[in-house]
Amino acid sequence: MAKTFTYDEVQQHRSAESCWVILYGNVYDVTSFLPSHPGGSKIILQLAGTDATEEYDPIHPPGTLEESLPESAKLGKIDENTLPAEEKSPAEDTKNGQEQEIMSIPECLNLDDIEQAATQKISRKAWGYYYSAGDDLISKTLNNTVYQNILLRPRIFVDCTNCDTSTTFLGHKVSVPFFVSPAAMARLAHPDGEHGIAEACAKYGAMQLISNNASQTPEQVVAGAQPGQVFGWQLYVQTDRKKSEDMLARIQKLPAVKFICLTLDAPVPGKREHDERTKNVASNLPVRSAVMGDGSPSAASTTPEPESSGGVGKALFAGTAPDLTWKTTLPWLAKHTNLPIVLKGLQTHEDAYLASLHAPQVKGIILSNHGGRAADTAPPAVHTLLEIRKYCPSVLDRIEVWVDGGIRRGTDVVKALALGAKGVGLGRAPLFGLGAGGREGVERVLEILKAETETAMRLLGVGRVSELGLRHVNARKVERDVFDGGDGLEGLAERVALKSRL
Repeated sequence: MAKTFTYDEVQQHRSAESCWVILYGNVYDVTSFLPSHPGGSKIILQLAGTDATEEYDPIHPPGTLEESLPESAKLGKIDENTLPAEEKSPAEDTKNGQEQEIMSIPECLNLDDIEQAATQKISRKAWGYYYSAGDDLISKTLNNTVYQNILLRPRIFVDCTNCDTSTTFLGHKVSVPFFVSPAAMARLAHPDGEHGIAEACAKYGAMQLISNNASQTPEQVVAGAQPGQVFGWQLYVQTDRKKSEDMLARIQKLPAVKFICLTLDAPVPGKREHDERTKNVASNLPVRSAVMGDGSPSAASTTPEPESSGGVGKALFAGTAPDLTWKTTLPWLAKHTNLPIVLKGLQTHEDAYLASLHAPQVKGIILSNHGGRAADTAPPAVHTLLEIRKYCPSVLDRIEVWVDGGIRRGTDVVKALALGAKGVGLGRAPLFGLGAGGREGVERVLEILKAETETAMRLLGVGRVSELGLRHVNARKVERDVFDGGDGLEGLAERVALKSRL
């Protein structure tokens, strides 16, 4: 019969000489593992003598514990009655000892309702990571408000009986013109994680981009994918290129993954103060996620420990390469994958133009400011889309242009498509959907947005996505704030190539 320990007994073992932790209701002696831990012993010692499950579980794929520790390390079970009280969620109302009533998933009528329900249920750590953005949240706020300044131009006397929201992304048919953007650490919100998002996407025929820092391996995320289901794989190139090359080799073996999404808008992490204020120990954990999820010693991180005040976001960026260039990175990618490339994070028309010159290797771009989480006061995607229309509209014919950031309504989706975007990405919304109700919550997010998109299309007199165009919107108010410094395209490609050689 397994021995049972009290929390106080475990608390006595908090040193390098005797280090115990609680994981999944069991007590483990990890003393011998301290010297070989990829992230260093300090990280484990911060969790010594405590229940580390909440910190460990969202970051490590299933099976990692068994691969890392011998059976003898499991000492017994914890008496759960002796554990300290759980942490409260950030929106919990403590007045008069009463909590706010949480809406059920069917009661949530819009994405704001979903976010509110999730905020009431998820941990402060998860909320801080998901909600946070750079500096003063100016870019994040503008992402969320810019669409309000674009007006629709509804038409009348048009038969709107039928409405088809289907489209194609890189030649692959999908049922809705919006997709799930790559967003890390989904299991911070709910155990269903990225696989739960995938199941919801299957139901609604939506495309999903799997985060480089997903809390499940790519194999786990795509397991059981439906025929025709479309995935993309996000890549943060690592300073140790071998790690990225190994991941690309793994992705090549997954037929459901149709392209590589190279993220470029955050070569270094932004300053996300809501995340940093949570001061959670997970900020210091080496992310043994999709990048390092095969369990082999060579897959473990050798990156120096991030600073303890950095938050989850900075921890995820440990090891990310800051030295990518047009001249070196795309040829390197061509050596290690034959999958199409989508570049994520373009914020100027000049970079969109340069990307279009690299077709057909580059099949598409995502206009994004990283959800406002990198350079604060960077432009929303709609500004960049309007820049492209103004200075180099041929880009829209050469490659697919998707936008990402701030989508709250189906009208937002329709406006972006009318301005020339081929697709629209959702970042935080699926994560908050998970937090509100797991896979069911994500399904509700997609259901709401699909219904709102259909309504907007019908009221515009549009039966198919391909019919949306400039005559359906009035963007003059936003156009006044778009960059007005000339196209700057003459000789640009040559200048960039020269700079890369220096």
